[in-house]
Amino acid sequence: MAWFLGLGAAGLVLLVLAFVFDGVLDGVLDGAFGGMVSLPALAGFVSMLGFGGAIVLGTTGAGPVGATAAGTAAGLGTAWLVVRLSRVLMRDQTAPTLRSADLVGTPGSVVTPIPPGGYGEVLLRVGGQPLKYAARSEVAQPLGEEIWVTAALSSTAVEVRAVER
Repeated sequence: MAWFLGLGAAGLVLLVLAFVFDGVLDGVLDGAFGGMVSLPALAGFVSMLGFGGAIVLGTTGAGPVGATAAGTAAGLGTAWLVVRLSRVLMRDQTAPTLRSADLVGTPGSVVTPIPPGGYGEVLLRVGGQPLKYAARSEVAQPLGEEIWVTAALSSTAVEVRAVER
């Protein structure tokens, strides 16, 4: 049983090292198993082989061969699960970063009146969040007026026009 527990502990140490050095040790496995196995997957396999074998050996009369077979099956299942989960996480995509040019065409409302040719403030919904921008307009825009962004002047200022209905 000590061998199984030693394998389980070694797998946990390997997993901790994989997390601490975050990819530095992955070069050790380059080309191994066709590049399909990562260090966390190998660590999961070794841990489950050891702990699964120890559990089977301690709770049943299967003997070392049966415990090794059960531990290997548990280890393979764990390694497969780690590989699948890491692939899912690596495919996770975030929304693209908003650029100033993306504001063109965004509707909003005036929160600080805009004098002709001057600046005021507008409230725009960007990515579902209300954001306040400095705004310029060629004609006066009163408080509460519905507006449309026609140009992005900077990262904090836009040019607007009234919504025509």
